[in-house]
Amino acid sequence: MTPLLERIVAEHRALVVTLVTVLVVNVAIYALVVRPLGAKQAGAADRAATAAAALASAERELAMARALVEGKTHADEELSAFYEKVLPSDLAAARRLTYASLPALARRTNVKYEERRTEVEEAEKDARLGHLRIRMGLQSDYENFRNFIYQLESTPEFVILDDVTLAEGEGSGPLTITLNLSTYFRLKPNGA
Repeated sequence: MTPLLERIVAEHRALVVTLVTVLVVNVAIYALVVRPLGAKQAGAADRAATAAAALASAERELAMARALVEGKTHADEELSAFYEKVLPSDLAAARRLTYASLPALARRTNVKYEERRTEVEEAEKDARLGHLRIRMGLQSDYENFRNFIYQLESTPEFVILDDVTLAEGEGSGPLTITLNLSTYFRLKPNGA
């Protein structure tokens, strides 16, 4: 040490010892208390951020699950309404639905109705729906036939157009048209 520094320390020994003691105590408090608490706080902040992210994710999943349940409920209601209000209640109702309405539609659209055949498809065990196939023979010019198809697709009756076959008539004669149509109907549950 330099003589000046030695002299200052000697004259102010009590003050220097106090300052060195306070410095050592501050370093010890920082090392033993403040730094561990800071690390603990940073860990707690990280855990809180992770928990907040997990909570937000769980809330999104809950909202999606609720939307799924609500959508399923809505779909079930619409399906029930379709079964009850749109589909014919049995084979006889399905036949009534198509028997008079298809020839009447042909007359309204100036399409000549020639023939009709129906076939009931064999239902599988525990099936809820039966399938009625209809094959129609028609004659018409192209414009009237387009109008017939448009009117058929626009009717409230549940009739599906499966296939259309067109054949040209001889010379400038009318088109010969074969339509394959389907409709479905409700089957009574087994044992009912």
